This record gives sequence, structure tokens and C-alpha cells, in this order.
Amino acid sequence: MLRSCFFSFLFCLITLNSFCQKKTYHKEYYKDGILKEEGWMKGTKKTGYWKFYYKNGQVKKQGHFKNNLETKYWYFYAENSLKLMEGHFKEGKKNKWWLFYDKAGNVNHKCQLKNNQKNGYCLMYKKKKLIRAEKYHQGKKIKEWTDFKSFKKENDLSDLRQ
Repeated sequence: MLRSCFFSFLFCLITLNSFCQKKTYHKEYYKDGILKEEGWMKGTKKTGYWKFYYKNGQVKKQGHFKNNLETKYWYFYAENSLKLMEGHFKEGKKNKWWLFYDKAGNVNHKCQLKNNQKNGYCLMYKKKKLIRAEKYHQGKKIKEWTDFKSFKKENDLSDLRQ
């Protein structure tokens, strides 16, 4: 009886502590004083919106955390500020549609991902024009199309909205 009361008390104490932890704004700097990262912390875990920077001061990536894991929509940039990629995270893993950019800042390809791997469609672009579509299942390519007519004939286009 005493043992179960002790564990119940300990559980309540830990639960209360996690609810009472205040969010604090955290900033970390490179050795030369340039801002490296900034965002919200709850205890020792990243939470809410965060930004990370290159040593040249340009934004490297930005997005949200929940319990120290990436969540929601994120953006990634090259040191020259051009977008590299953007997309959805769920519990620290890439999910849903992701867009990948070329060196000119145009979409190179966009893919449906699940748990960090291609799972669904990938649409390939060249000079802003769709040139190819591929379909993946758990990271393995299962089909490829090079013309829209055959792609449309074999697929339900509503799958592209996911």
C-alpha cells in the first residue's frame, strides 16, 4: 500500500512538473558571436518555432518542434538564401509532399514521402515544365511515366492532392 502511494505521488509530481515548465526563449551563438539558432524551449526540449543560421548569418532552416522533434511545415535554404527544399514533418520524419529546388530556385521535383522515404508520386520538372512522373512504394520505384496522357489514364489524379 505504501509503495503504491509512493509511486502515485511520484507520478503526480512528474506530471505536475511537466505542466508547470515555462517556455523560455533560447539563443545559441557560434564562437565568433554570430547567431546559430533561436527558438522556444520547454525544459530541455525544443518546442514551437525555431530558426537555424549559417555562419554567414543567412537562415539555414526554419520550422516548428514538438517535444524536440520536427513537426508541421519546414523550409531549408542554401548559404546564398536560395530555397533547397520544403515540406511537412510528423514526429521528426518527413511526410506528405516535399518540394526540392534547383540552383536557379525553381522546383526540380516534388515527392510524397512517408517516414522519410518516397511513398507515392514524384513529379520531375525541367525548366518549370513537368517532364516525368514516378510512383514509389516504401522507397522503391514501382512505375514511371514520361507523358501526361498515359499517367492520367493509369492514375486517380485526386491522389496528387494528399
